[in-house]
Amino acid sequence: MTSPSEVPVGAVSVRALAYIGVAVEDPQAWLRFGTEVLGFMPAREADGGNRLRIDHRAWRIAVGQGGANDLDFMGFEVSGDAELDAIACRLAGLGHAVTADDGELARDRGVSRLIHCVDPIGIRIEVVSGATDRFEHPFVSPCGVSGFVTGEQGLGHVVLGSEDIAAMRRFYVDGLGFRLSDRIRMPIGGAGQTELEFYHCNPRHHTLALVPVRRPQRIFHFMVQVAGIDDVGFALDRVRAAGAKVTATLGRHTNDHMVSFYAATPGGIEVEYGCGARTIDEAVWRVALHHRPSMWGHVRG
Repeated sequence: MTSPSEVPVGAVSVRALAYIGVAVEDPQAWLRFGTEVLGFMPAREADGGNRLRIDHRAWRIAVGQGGANDLDFMGFEVSGDAELDAIACRLAGLGHAVTADDGELARDRGVSRLIHCVDPIGIRIEVVSGATDRFEHPFVSPCGVSGFVTGEQGLGHVVLGSEDIAAMRRFYVDGLGFRLSDRIRMPIGGAGQTELEFYHCNPRHHTLALVPVRRPQRIFHFMVQVAGIDDVGFALDRVRAAGAKVTATLGRHTNDHMVSFYAATPGGIEVEYGCGARTIDEAVWRVALHHRPSMWGHVRG
Protein backbone atom coordinates (compact mmCIF):
# COMPACT_ATOMS: atom_id res chain seq x y z
CA MET A 1 0.00 0.00 0.00
CA THR A 2 1.33 3.44 -0.92
CA SER A 3 2.20 5.79 1.94
CA PRO A 4 -0.05 8.86 2.36
CA SER A 5 2.83 11.21 1.56
CA GLU A 6 3.19 9.62 -1.87
CA VAL A 7 -0.43 10.35 -2.85
CA PRO A 8 -0.72 13.85 -4.37
CA VAL A 9 -3.57 15.87 -2.85
CA GLY A 10 -6.54 15.78 -5.21
CA ALA A 11 -4.88 13.30 -7.57
CA VAL A 12 -7.33 10.51 -6.80
CA SER A 13 -11.02 10.65 -5.97
CA VAL A 14 -13.97 8.35 -5.71
CA ARG A 15 -15.78 8.13 -9.05
CA ALA A 16 -19.44 7.76 -8.05
CA LEU A 17 -21.93 6.86 -5.36
CA ALA A 18 -22.26 3.12 -5.89
CA TYR A 19 -24.94 2.25 -3.31
CA ILE A 20 -26.60 3.25 -0.06
CA GLY A 21 -28.12 1.34 2.83
CA VAL A 22 -31.01 2.59 4.94
CA ALA A 23 -32.14 1.34 8.34
CA VAL A 24 -35.90 1.67 8.82
CA GLU A 25 -38.56 0.41 11.21
CA ASP A 26 -40.58 -1.34 8.50
CA PRO A 27 -38.30 -2.66 5.73
CA GLN A 28 -41.12 -4.40 3.89
CA ALA A 29 -43.16 -1.18 3.64
CA TRP A 30 -40.05 0.63 2.36
CA LEU A 31 -39.42 -2.07 -0.24
CA ARG A 32 -43.05 -1.90 -1.43
CA PHE A 33 -42.78 1.88 -1.72
CA GLY A 34 -39.53 1.53 -3.62
CA THR A 35 -40.98 -0.89 -6.16
CA GLU A 36 -44.64 0.16 -6.43
CA VAL A 37 -44.18 3.93 -6.17
CA LEU A 38 -40.61 4.83 -7.08
CA GLY A 39 -40.31 2.15 -9.76
CA PHE A 40 -37.23 0.33 -8.45
CA MET A 41 -36.74 -3.36 -9.27
CA PRO A 42 -36.14 -6.04 -6.63
CA ALA A 43 -32.60 -7.41 -6.76
CA ARG A 44 -32.02 -11.09 -7.38
CA GLU A 45 -31.92 -13.15 -4.19
CA ALA A 46 -28.38 -14.23 -5.05
CA ASP A 47 -27.32 -10.57 -4.81
CA GLY A 48 -28.73 -10.17 -1.30
CA GLY A 49 -32.17 -9.91 0.23
CA ASN A 50 -34.05 -6.63 0.73
CA ARG A 51 -32.17 -4.85 -2.05
CA LEU A 52 -33.31 -2.77 -4.99
CA ARG A 53 -32.02 -2.09 -8.50
CA ILE A 54 -32.37 0.96 -10.71
CA ASP A 55 -30.05 -0.06 -13.55
CA HIS A 56 -27.59 -2.73 -14.70
CA ARG A 57 -25.93 -2.94 -11.29
CA ALA A 58 -26.78 -5.94 -9.13
CA TRP A 59 -28.21 -3.55 -6.52
CA ARG A 60 -28.17 0.10 -5.52
CA ILE A 61 -30.21 0.36 -2.30
CA ALA A 62 -30.19 -2.01 0.69
CA VAL A 63 -33.07 -1.81 3.15
CA GLY A 64 -32.34 -3.02 6.68
CA GLN A 65 -34.13 -3.12 10.00
CA GLY A 66 -33.50 -0.24 12.40
CA GLY A 67 -35.39 2.24 14.53
CA ALA A 68 -33.39 5.26 13.40
CA ASN A 69 -35.14 5.58 10.01
CA ASP A 70 -31.89 6.96 8.68
CA LEU A 71 -29.03 6.41 6.29
CA ASP A 72 -26.98 3.45 7.54
CA PHE A 73 -24.07 3.23 5.10
CA MET A 74 -22.83 4.49 1.73
CA GLY A 75 -20.57 2.87 -0.83
CA PHE A 76 -18.41 4.90 -3.22
CA GLU A 77 -16.63 3.28 -6.14
CA VAL A 78 -13.19 3.89 -7.61
CA SER A 79 -11.64 2.93 -10.92
CA GLY A 80 -9.44 0.13 -9.60
CA ASP A 81 -7.11 -1.22 -6.95
CA ALA A 82 -4.47 1.53 -7.16
CA GLU A 83 -7.10 4.20 -6.51
CA LEU A 84 -8.56 2.17 -3.65
CA ASP A 85 -5.14 1.87 -2.01
CA ALA A 86 -4.44 5.58 -2.49
CA ILE A 87 -7.69 6.61 -0.84
CA ALA A 88 -7.15 4.14 2.01
CA CYS A 89 -3.75 5.69 2.65
CA ARG A 90 -5.08 9.22 2.44
CA LEU A 91 -7.91 8.51 4.91
CA ALA A 92 -5.45 6.86 7.28
CA GLY A 93 -3.17 9.88 6.95
CA LEU A 94 -6.07 12.09 8.05
CA GLY A 95 -6.46 10.02 11.21
CA HIS A 96 -9.35 7.75 10.23
CA ALA A 97 -9.29 4.07 11.19
CA VAL A 98 -9.52 2.25 7.86
CA THR A 99 -10.28 -1.47 7.61
CA ALA A 100 -9.70 -3.49 4.44
CA ASP A 101 -12.09 -6.33 3.61
CA ASP A 102 -11.92 -8.66 0.63
CA GLY A 103 -13.83 -11.40 2.46
CA GLU A 104 -17.35 -11.69 3.88
CA LEU A 105 -18.37 -8.03 3.65
CA ALA A 106 -16.98 -7.68 0.12
CA ARG A 107 -18.89 -10.81 -0.92
CA ASP A 108 -22.07 -9.45 0.63
CA ARG A 109 -21.69 -6.18 -1.28
CA GLY A 110 -20.82 -8.04 -4.50
CA VAL A 111 -17.48 -6.27 -5.01
CA SER A 112 -13.90 -7.38 -5.59
CA ARG A 113 -12.34 -5.21 -2.90
CA LEU A 114 -13.61 -2.95 -0.13
CA ILE A 115 -12.30 -0.65 2.56
CA HIS A 116 -14.44 0.97 5.21
CA CYS A 117 -14.34 3.59 7.93
CA VAL A 118 -16.75 5.98 9.68
CA ASP A 119 -17.36 9.59 8.67
CA PRO A 120 -17.56 12.44 11.24
CA ILE A 121 -21.31 11.98 11.83
CA GLY A 122 -21.07 8.22 12.29
CA ILE A 123 -22.09 6.93 8.86
CA ARG A 124 -20.23 3.84 7.71
CA ILE A 125 -18.41 4.72 4.48
CA GLU A 126 -17.29 1.97 2.13
CA VAL A 127 -14.99 2.50 -0.85
CA VAL A 128 -15.13 -0.33 -3.37
CA SER A 129 -13.72 -1.58 -6.64
CA GLY A 130 -15.13 -4.23 -8.95
CA ALA A 131 -18.89 -3.90 -8.31
CA THR A 132 -21.17 -6.54 -9.86
CA ASP A 133 -23.07 -5.78 -13.06
CA ARG A 134 -26.11 -7.83 -14.15
CA PHE A 135 -26.43 -7.11 -17.86
CA GLU A 136 -27.62 -10.70 -18.27
CA HIS A 137 -30.68 -9.75 -16.17
CA PRO A 138 -31.80 -6.40 -17.64
CA PHE A 139 -33.37 -3.78 -15.41
CA VAL A 140 -37.13 -3.56 -15.87
CA SER A 141 -39.07 -1.09 -13.76
CA PRO A 142 -42.26 -2.59 -12.29
CA CYS A 143 -43.89 0.85 -12.76
CA GLY A 144 -42.75 1.38 -16.32
CA VAL A 145 -40.12 4.02 -15.53
CA SER A 146 -38.30 4.55 -18.82
CA GLY A 147 -34.92 4.67 -17.12
CA PHE A 148 -32.80 6.10 -14.32
CA VAL A 149 -29.77 8.28 -15.05
CA THR A 150 -26.77 6.46 -13.60
CA GLY A 151 -23.70 5.20 -15.51
CA GLU A 152 -20.65 7.36 -14.77
CA GLN A 153 -22.89 9.56 -12.60
CA GLY A 154 -23.62 6.76 -10.14
CA LEU A 155 -26.73 6.17 -8.06
CA GLY A 156 -27.65 9.81 -7.48
CA HIS A 157 -26.91 12.16 -4.59
CA VAL A 158 -27.22 12.41 -0.82
CA VAL A 159 -27.56 15.47 1.41
CA LEU A 160 -26.11 15.23 4.92
CA GLY A 161 -26.34 17.49 7.95
CA SER A 162 -23.61 18.23 10.49
CA GLU A 163 -22.78 21.10 12.81
CA ASP A 164 -19.08 20.50 12.12
CA ILE A 165 -18.84 21.17 8.40
CA ALA A 166 -15.06 21.57 8.61
CA ALA A 167 -14.70 17.96 9.75
CA MET A 168 -17.03 16.81 6.98
CA ARG A 169 -14.97 18.72 4.40
CA ARG A 170 -11.75 17.13 5.63
CA PHE A 171 -13.28 13.69 5.25
CA TYR A 172 -15.08 14.05 1.93
CA VAL A 173 -12.84 16.59 0.17
CA ASP A 174 -9.38 15.85 1.56
CA GLY A 175 -10.09 12.14 2.05
CA LEU A 176 -12.39 11.04 -0.77
CA GLY A 177 -11.49 13.76 -3.27
CA PHE A 178 -14.82 15.54 -3.77
CA ARG A 179 -14.70 18.93 -5.54
CA LEU A 180 -16.87 21.96 -4.78
CA SER A 181 -19.62 22.65 -7.34
CA ASP A 182 -21.29 25.70 -5.77
CA ARG A 183 -23.02 27.05 -2.67
CA ILE A 184 -26.52 28.18 -1.73
CA ARG A 185 -26.91 30.83 1.00
CA MET A 186 -30.38 30.63 2.52
CA PRO A 187 -32.26 30.47 5.84
CA ILE A 188 -32.99 26.99 7.21
CA GLY A 189 -35.49 26.62 10.05
CA GLY A 190 -34.33 28.55 13.10
CA ALA A 191 -30.69 28.50 12.05
CA GLY A 192 -30.89 31.81 10.16
CA GLN A 193 -28.74 32.37 7.07
CA THR A 194 -27.00 29.10 6.30
CA GLU A 195 -24.60 28.13 3.54
CA LEU A 196 -25.14 24.77 1.86
CA GLU A 197 -22.19 23.26 0.00
CA PHE A 198 -22.52 21.03 -3.07
CA TYR A 199 -19.79 18.64 -4.22
CA HIS A 200 -19.16 16.52 -7.30
CA CYS A 201 -16.90 13.60 -8.18
CA ASN A 202 -18.10 13.06 -11.76
CA PRO A 203 -20.27 15.03 -14.24
CA ARG A 204 -23.32 14.88 -11.94
CA HIS A 205 -23.72 18.39 -10.53
CA HIS A 206 -23.51 17.04 -7.01
CA THR A 207 -23.19 13.59 -5.54
CA LEU A 208 -22.91 15.06 -2.04
CA ALA A 209 -24.29 18.15 -0.34
CA LEU A 210 -23.47 19.31 3.18
CA VAL A 211 -25.82 21.32 5.40
CA PRO A 212 -24.33 22.91 8.57
CA VAL A 213 -27.36 21.87 10.62
CA ARG A 214 -27.79 18.58 12.47
CA ARG A 215 -31.23 17.00 12.66
CA PRO A 216 -32.22 13.73 14.36
CA GLN A 217 -31.66 12.06 10.97
CA ARG A 218 -28.19 12.42 9.49
CA ILE A 219 -29.61 12.40 5.96
CA PHE A 220 -31.75 15.26 4.64
CA HIS A 221 -32.63 13.33 1.47
CA PHE A 222 -31.32 11.13 -1.30
CA MET A 223 -32.01 11.75 -4.99
CA VAL A 224 -32.65 9.57 -8.01
CA GLN A 225 -32.81 10.99 -11.52
CA VAL A 226 -35.11 9.63 -14.21
CA ALA A 227 -34.94 9.98 -17.96
CA GLY A 228 -37.76 12.45 -18.54
CA ILE A 229 -40.49 14.69 -17.18
CA ASP A 230 -43.23 12.11 -17.78
CA ASP A 231 -41.38 9.70 -15.47
CA VAL A 232 -41.42 12.44 -12.82
CA GLY A 233 -45.11 13.20 -13.36
CA PHE A 234 -46.21 9.57 -13.24
CA ALA A 235 -44.19 9.06 -10.04
CA LEU A 236 -45.83 12.10 -8.46
CA ASP A 237 -49.24 10.61 -9.29
CA ARG A 238 -48.19 7.29 -7.72
CA VAL A 239 -46.99 9.01 -4.55
CA ARG A 240 -50.34 10.74 -4.17
CA ALA A 241 -52.32 7.60 -4.99
CA ALA A 242 -50.35 5.71 -2.32
CA GLY A 243 -51.27 8.33 0.27
CA ALA A 244 -47.63 9.23 0.88
CA LYS A 245 -46.63 12.76 1.84
CA VAL A 246 -45.32 15.10 -0.86
CA THR A 247 -42.83 17.11 1.20
CA ALA A 248 -42.02 19.61 -1.57
CA THR A 249 -44.03 20.33 -4.69
CA LEU A 250 -42.71 20.15 -8.23
CA GLY A 251 -40.02 22.76 -8.78
CA ARG A 252 -36.71 23.55 -10.48
CA HIS A 253 -33.46 24.09 -8.59
CA THR A 254 -31.21 27.09 -9.13
CA ASN A 255 -27.90 25.24 -9.07
CA ASP A 256 -28.33 21.91 -10.87
CA HIS A 257 -31.51 22.99 -12.76
CA MET A 258 -33.23 19.71 -11.91
CA VAL A 259 -37.02 19.57 -12.14
CA SER A 260 -38.15 17.47 -9.20
CA PHE A 261 -40.44 16.87 -6.26
CA TYR A 262 -39.76 15.47 -2.79
CA ALA A 263 -41.64 12.77 -0.92
CA ALA A 264 -41.39 10.94 2.40
CA THR A 265 -40.59 7.25 2.21
CA PRO A 266 -41.97 4.95 4.97
CA GLY A 267 -40.19 5.98 8.16
CA GLY A 268 -39.56 9.52 6.94
CA ILE A 269 -36.40 9.49 4.82
CA GLU A 270 -37.00 11.97 2.01
CA VAL A 271 -36.43 11.12 -1.62
CA GLU A 272 -35.99 13.68 -4.37
CA TYR A 273 -37.28 12.41 -7.72
CA GLY A 274 -36.29 14.47 -10.73
CA CYS A 275 -35.04 14.87 -14.27
CA GLY A 276 -33.18 17.27 -16.53
CA ALA A 277 -30.23 18.24 -14.34
CA ARG A 278 -27.28 19.96 -15.95
CA THR A 279 -23.85 18.36 -15.68
CA ILE A 280 -20.37 19.63 -14.89
CA ASP A 281 -17.55 20.02 -17.41
CA GLU A 282 -14.44 20.42 -15.25
CA ALA A 283 -12.66 22.36 -18.00
CA VAL A 284 -15.11 25.27 -17.92
CA TRP A 285 -17.06 24.99 -14.66
CA ARG A 286 -16.90 27.90 -12.20
CA VAL A 287 -18.10 27.81 -8.61
CA ALA A 288 -21.11 30.09 -8.06
CA LEU A 289 -23.14 31.38 -5.13
CA HIS A 290 -26.94 31.10 -5.18
CA HIS A 291 -29.40 32.78 -2.82
CA ARG A 292 -32.44 30.59 -3.38
CA PRO A 293 -32.63 26.81 -3.65
CA SER A 294 -35.21 26.90 -6.45
CA MET A 295 -36.10 29.06 -9.45
CA TRP A 296 -39.75 28.13 -8.91
CA GLY A 297 -41.81 25.59 -7.00
CA HIS A 298 -40.48 23.19 -4.32
CA VAL A 299 -43.03 24.60 -1.87
CA ARG A 300 -42.65 22.76 1.41
CA GLY A 301 -45.75 20.98 2.64
